[in-house]
Amino acid sequence: MAAQIAGGIGVPFPRTARLASVVLAVVYLVFSLACVPAIVAAPTVYDTYGSFFEQFSLLCGSIALFASTESNRLRASALGRLARLGFGTCATSFALGQVIYLRVTADLVPRWIPPDQMFWAILTTIAFALAAIALLINRQARLATRLMTLMLALFGVMVWIPRLIAHLEVHLNWSEFALTLLITGACWMVAAVQF
Repeated sequence: MAAQIAGGIGVPFPRTARLASVVLAVVYLVFSLACVPAIVAAPTVYDTYGSFFEQFSLLCGSIALFASTESNRLRASALGRLARLGFGTCATSFALGQVIYLRVTADLVPRWIPPDQMFWAILTTIAFALAAIALLINRQARLATRLMTLMLALFGVMVWIPRLIAHLEVHLNWSEFALTLLITGACWMVAAVQF
């Protein structure tokens, strides 16, 4: 956690962004790899894959940050493509997770948002799927990634902040809010990199 915090502090400063990206890449690579034994132990349970791709999306954001600090254009472009393809795979997983847990996803949508919860669950699932396709085939990928960044940020504001306010004592609300913010930042980094 100390490395994750230190890496996060180093991100906004040009002199430390490259080192921060390496630190964060190592942290998120370890977190991603830590999910693999659960996948091997229960290969038919989607949750294990979902956890892996959440962590892997953060690794992709770290790679995108590193690519943005790379002075060699060919390496920067190759790293940018790697981040884009990796994040596209993650977006595929996010869409699949929402399909598998559509009712749970719908229940997260605040009831006051018209027309209804299921509409927004289906719409965001389609949005993840379309973003995944755009990233994987590199067609309007930057626009798709920017729109996905906006969607994820809105999840944080409209889903998790009200849940935090209503139930500060529930750890899940805190962890999901933090994870949503981290994935939003990773998506933003992928959107910013040249590929």
